[in-house]
Amino acid sequence: MVDDALVAEAVHDTGVRRLQHAYADVVNRRAWTELDLLFLPDAIIEIDRRAGEPLRLTGGTALGEFIGTSIAQFEFFEFVILNAHIVFPEGAEAGSAASRLFMCEIRQTQGSRRSSTAFGLYHDRYAFDGRRWWFAERRYHSLARTSGDLEVFPLPLHPGIDVPGWES
Repeated sequence: MVDDALVAEAVHDTGVRRLQHAYADVVNRRAWTELDLLFLPDAIIEIDRRAGEPLRLTGGTALGEFIGTSIAQFEFFEFVILNAHIVFPEGAEAGSAASRLFMCEIRQTQGSRRSSTAFGLYHDRYAFDGRRWWFAERRYHSLARTSGDLEVFPLPLHPGIDVPGWES
């Protein structure tokens, strides 16, 4: 027989992973207003680009404005989750979790045919409101950047499967 605590951990782990994947989906579609559906309004986001002092933002709207401006130069941009380790320090049913998430950005600057890849690490805190998980705090650290050439293709207009954005 499976312990109820293990079932709860599996269910909540899936909920946090769905939130992480929803974030990647929002960023890849550049659907910035949807970040408010993922981050608590008072969520603190710290971005350490390894150049000067880390940037501090509050909430999904501010994060969307920052990312949108930062990646506007790219005609192609894809955010990829490489690995995520999720923990429930107080137990899965306590309503809080933390994770370490390794990611990369694959991108190409408009008009230059110059591609680059950036690697980074997120440390996140999450909160469960009884229905779903939210980002409560996010800290990003750049890890590496590289560049080369990339051929760009437009997104298909009618892919045959409709996948709506994140729904609360």
